[in-house]
Amino acid sequence: MVSRMYLEAGARIQELRMTKGYTRDFLAQKTNLSTKFLYEIETGKKGFTAEVLYRISNALDVKCDYILVGKSGEEPCNLYINKILNKYDEYQRKNVLRILELINEIS
Repeated sequence: MVSRMYLEAGARIQELRMTKGYTRDFLAQKTNLSTKFLYEIETGKKGFTAEVLYRISNALDVKCDYILVGKSGEEPCNLYINKILNKYDEYQRKNVLRILELINEIS
């Protein structure tokens, strides 16, 4: 039986993946995991090693502790920004990021 921590971590991984607009196949390929194993992680059917956690967190651009416990310094803000940016195509995203850079310069 897999622990509650793995179940909750798996749900966070799935939420992060979906927020980024990644398919399970894409994330599996990006992390060099099988799609089936990633599914089992997301559904809490299987646990994972520190190495697997590290690869998933890097691919999702969050810290490992966010996946494990749901808390980390900057991720909620980054998730919100990524969620907004993912609504735009590549050209529009570049423009939005440039606007943010300009705002930062005048601040």
